[in-house]
Amino acid sequence: MQRAFRPLTADPSTLPAHDRVYRTLRARIMHGELAPGEALTLRGIGRDFEVSMTPAREAVQRLVAEGALSMSGSGRVATPELTRDRIEELASIRALLEPELGSRALPRAHSALIDRMEAINSINTDSVMRSDAISYVRSNLEFHRTLYLRAQSPAMLAMVETIWLQLGPTMRALYARLRRNSPPPHHRMILAALQAGDEPGLRLALRTDVTQGLRHLIQ
Repeated sequence: MQRAFRPLTADPSTLPAHDRVYRTLRARIMHGELAPGEALTLRGIGRDFEVSMTPAREAVQRLVAEGALSMSGSGRVATPELTRDRIEELASIRALLEPELGSRALPRAHSALIDRMEAINSINTDSVMRSDAISYVRSNLEFHRTLYLRAQSPAMLAMVETIWLQLGPTMRALYARLRRNSPPPHHRMILAALQAGDEPGLRLALRTDVTQGLRHLIQ
């Protein structure tokens, strides 16, 4: 199965232990492999990754700082359970940043990029047909990230990925609630706008795509 976010090094086993744990946990959270409110323990993380408590603690602290995990006063660690207001806030940030990234990417949207996005969208469609929620979330994010990389705006993309990270478990829950049996219609609109060089159309398609689904969580 194709993964959306690949490690930055060819061999993740060569990374320091805390970095390896951080990157793997980060990807799992972003792709919805953990449910909202799912509790984690340092002992359990250490056992799963075969590391000591120190690298497990360092990885968790980084993820807490990014909003991917929450930590209570008693030290309980869990994925966030987003409130209605928080979902609205994150959806609004996506609606501001992602159309801007798309607009910046548009002048560099060559045919190979569009072909690549078409292929990813086929994977996304197949995930829907198989009711594979994790693959659906992963390929959906890859579709967007492939476009946004062409914007050559790394600071803005990093901000967007932080939002995705906080929303990952919630997006998984959304998929289960909607029982989706067809791919996101706005992906086709995004691709059509890219092919036509239509910036207003691209902005509208991206804004609608990144906010419509989240609205179902707050109705």
